[in-house]
Amino acid sequence: MSFSANRLINRAAPAELEPVNDAELGTLPRWNLADLYAGPDDAKIDADLDWAAEQAKALSETVKGTMANMTPAKLAETIAWYETIYERLGKLGTFAFLNGATQRTDGEAMQFQAKINERSTTISADLVFFSLELNAIDDAVIAAKLEDPAMGPWKSFVERTRLMKLHQLSDELETYTHDFAIVGGSAWVQLFDETMAALSFDVDGKELSNAETFNLLADPRRETRAMAAAAITKTLGDNQRLMTRINNTVIKQKELDDKWRGYERPVSSRNVANEVEDDVVNALADTVTEAFPRISHRYYAMKAKWMGLDKLEHYDRNAPLPEADEAKIPWSEARDRVLDAYAGFTPSMAEIAGDFFNKGWIDSPVIPGKDAGAFAHPCVPSAHPYVLVNYQGKTRDVMTLAHELGHGVHQVLAAEQGYFNGSTPLTLAETASVFGEMLTFQSLLTDAGDKQQRKVLLAGKVEDMLNTVVRQIAFHNFETRVHNARREKELLRDDFQAAWMETQIEALGPAFNLKAEEYGDYWSYIPHFIHVPFYVYAYAFGDCLVNSLYAVYQNSEAGFAEKYLEMLASGGTKRHHELLAPFGLDARDPSFWRQGLSLLESFIDELETL
Repeated sequence: MSFSANRLINRAAPAELEPVNDAELGTLPRWNLADLYAGPDDAKIDADLDWAAEQAKALSETVKGTMANMTPAKLAETIAWYETIYERLGKLGTFAFLNGATQRTDGEAMQFQAKINERSTTISADLVFFSLELNAIDDAVIAAKLEDPAMGPWKSFVERTRLMKLHQLSDELETYTHDFAIVGGSAWVQLFDETMAALSFDVDGKELSNAETFNLLADPRRETRAMAAAAITKTLGDNQRLMTRINNTVIKQKELDDKWRGYERPVSSRNVANEVEDDVVNALADTVTEAFPRISHRYYAMKAKWMGLDKLEHYDRNAPLPEADEAKIPWSEARDRVLDAYAGFTPSMAEIAGDFFNKGWIDSPVIPGKDAGAFAHPCVPSAHPYVLVNYQGKTRDVMTLAHELGHGVHQVLAAEQGYFNGSTPLTLAETASVFGEMLTFQSLLTDAGDKQQRKVLLAGKVEDMLNTVVRQIAFHNFETRVHNARREKELLRDDFQAAWMETQIEALGPAFNLKAEEYGDYWSYIPHFIHVPFYVYAYAFGDCLVNSLYAVYQNSEAGFAEKYLEMLASGGTKRHHELLAPFGLDARDPSFWRQGLSLLESFIDELETL
């Protein structure tokens, strides 16, 4: 990819970035953050920080100690005031994060992000009392208040907040943990992000970035994949002392927090935050793990034969099939493919997704210092979401674009509920993204010209689903093992490697030749383990849920799209069983997860016939 040097680092850059022109991919858009602030030097930033500080102090001085005796109308008014402060802080935090996401190696960008984080933490310290005092209200008293129409808009927010009631600490300890976060958990997250963004990988004499190197693991040339894998093994190995320290610290900190808050198991705090019951997550993990031989083991055995190999190496996992067409897909074609697939479902979905392209809400090129991978950031209801991808022209990149735009559409629709109620639990947040991906895949499959093209598309989709379901549950199993082990002792590099290799071999099966000396440190680059421990099962949850939902769609009559969009627009106001009830689905039923895996198994069945 070619681009001018002044685009590598956006030091003191304006919020609107120039697109990158690529000979093969076309014009790759950069996002325009000016809808938030004109740039890091925008005077509105300090003005908004000062406003939030004044409002937080005023709310604390006015409200603290009075919430239990408020009328429903007064309590509703107070919650609305509280929300406006957090929405302003959310806007500031979003801008600082997105500004830094494309320039992690730039000191000024990181300094600016740290400034916003520290000021926001200081400001919100005055608001720690709010949820504690809300949760301290007697159950019968709060139930009576929620019956009043004035509290209607806040019923879901109050109920979700009170889910944490059993796990909250004293006011003093909550304030301490809040203030300590800037040198505790969030500091380790930033250290991890900066370290990963700064890593370089020597591949055949060329220094490549994180995203560029991992992308080579899907290169059609096996020798290229092997060189990239060797570079990753060396670079990750060279950084294991730091990565082991970061993970030991983050895991131990979580253990201490869980102990004080009374969470029974390491995953329990995430389940509460996701508003999903422990037994539902257990059923998901157990069902997928039990199915490994029927799905991943079976598929990868076929792939080894297709590739003419006795055994696959770890760098063959995402290799394209020998007959795959690896021609680069221009950005404009990827855009049209996703929007057409969305429009085929419902025009309104394509219209919302189109805004991301037309209004500067996407950052797409691979550049040094940019976050690897992809995400959709919800921002605040007064603005709009932003999407980051690292587009390199592969079919998988098109699917990633469809995935993140699914998130974006969901976030736009849910914003109607407001800043608090628009927030969706992780388990449901993956629903729209995976559904958007499925729509795009089915569109590609319909247009497949012959059996060979259909085989390639099906294999690619199966591999994506295995990465989403099998790989993420293997990650979940890995996290469970290391978090449990960390309760007994500080973990060595060998301990992390052992847990990683055991869970990977279990998930991928006998078709692979996995060696610890080559693959044992690959656990350490995965950001979810640091950013949001136990996030990963949400991907499998979303994928299986969407597979079941898509089956309903295929057999439905008119009205499915309207119900689907209504579900997305609910944001965080309903639990998973309430959202799925109109479709006749229930995630609490263990057969639900088997039904979700059946689509994946049917794809593998068809591949066996092809």
